[in-house]
Amino acid sequence: MKGIVFTEFLEMVEKKFSPELADSIIEEAELPSGGAYTSVGTYDHREMVQLVSCLSKETGISTADLLRSFGIYMFGRFYVLFPQYFDGIDTSFRFLEKIENYIHVEVRKLYPDAELPSFECDTSQPGCLRLTYRSTRPFASLAEGLIRGCVAHFGEDADVEVEDLSNGAGIMARFLISRRGTSS
Repeated sequence: MKGIVFTEFLEMVEKKFSPELADSIIEEAELPSGGAYTSVGTYDHREMVQLVSCLSKETGISTADLLRSFGIYMFGRFYVLFPQYFDGIDTSFRFLEKIENYIHVEVRKLYPDAELPSFECDTSQPGCLRLTYRSTRPFASLAEGLIRGCVAHFGEDADVEVEDLSNGAGIMARFLISRRGTSS
């Protein structure tokens, strides 16, 4: 997992909770990296699982809710850090449709060793977008947060429904994003 995910997660913890809590969860997690991340480094995804788990224990917030919150936060950071991916895009649907065949292609150019999830996109129903998420890592809740952050970023009135396809493992989910007021 790319270091930028870790650095942004710890920045979110510092901003939303406190720098002391960020230090505390790093220490409590007993991470192989020691919690010293660089944005361009690559780290074991299990360190993120451990950090989120420790944050959950400290705050009483579920890991799924923390990952969703981080996804929403991270989408905002992506907009700041990678504005080129937003050029000419004016809706969440257009952005989300480009994840697999444009954004992930560009990410792989920057980070050839990046292991990214896949997103299968279905736009066959007007006003609805179905995204099927697949990953070897348990971050479907993070993907949900990114999707919700995307919808909020574009200021759209839409519902996001989640169907777990991996019996709680977080490695496969289907997201149905429906614009409100759109007939089915």
